[in-house]
Amino acid sequence: MWRWLRRLVLFATLAVAAGGGAAFYALRVYDRPGPLAADTDVVVPRGSVSAIGAALTAAGVIGDARAFAVAASVTRDQGAIRAGEFAFPAHASLRQALSVLRTARPVQRRLTIPEGLTIAQIGPILADAPGLTGTFEPPAEGSILPETYAYEFGTTRQSVIDRARAAMDRALAEAWAARADNLPLATPRELLILASIVERETAKPEERARIAAVFINRLRRGMPLQSDPTVVYAASEGRGTLDRPLSRADLDRDHPFNTYRSRGIPPGPIASPGVAALRAVAQPAQTDELYFVADGTGGHVFSRTLDEHNRAVARWRNIERERRSGG
Repeated sequence: MWRWLRRLVLFATLAVAAGGGAAFYALRVYDRPGPLAADTDVVVPRGSVSAIGAALTAAGVIGDARAFAVAASVTRDQGAIRAGEFAFPAHASLRQALSVLRTARPVQRRLTIPEGLTIAQIGPILADAPGLTGTFEPPAEGSILPETYAYEFGTTRQSVIDRARAAMDRALAEAWAARADNLPLATPRELLILASIVERETAKPEERARIAAVFINRLRRGMPLQSDPTVVYAASEGRGTLDRPLSRADLDRDHPFNTYRSRGIPPGPIASPGVAALRAVAQPAQTDELYFVADGTGGHVFSRTLDEHNRAVARWRNIERERRSGG
């Protein structure tokens, strides 16, 4: 620890003897609290020590770029000064500022991709994420895993997509390997597609496995899935949302994603399902239920027979009428 002090004293002595006071000043202020009023994240540019010192001065981390340059030079054997985004503590001294630049982990930003979004909805999240750089190739629907991803300033958007795609590949492989016996699903992709439908059908985590079971039971009986979110996907041309209710024309439309008209699994995912939805399809609830409808509270009423279901639908329609009338 004393070697750099001896070097700094020698440097200051020689500089003062030569008529320069910057090194002596750097020695005096090396451990003095700096001007930074509060903990602050600063993007440190690539470039010379003088350019970095200027950036830190502009950000209010240090008060004198010349003293910073001298201190950085005399302590250069302690490590290289790095570019990146770093967190500087309030009133950081020159010693602390240099330590941050040499040893601290860059600031970890976070980007959250919510479950159940389409690629059309995820694209703007990536485009607007601060600190990411570059363009990206839109991934295939359902190919990236909804999750929170940490990244550093300057990370490319494409690299985040690549990580999210790899995460989905791992999660899907794990779900497929742990699937229940005798599921009517031929491939991991079919599991992914059905999980995307389950994801869009409910916002309640506790319902996922039960809704998955309804669809599995329908597939086993050769019944159409009759999932409204698949019709919305078709009607919205992949956006995933409509600014109007579904119409009879939507339900009657001949489209491969219209599961009222087409039996079996649709040709592709309708959103990006999360890990819980993948697991729900891989391990559905043990039930013989074949129907479900909204209950007015954000959940669903499940039924085993069509008569039970029709009564539940009638109750839901009464709730809708009362809401429209303000009752």
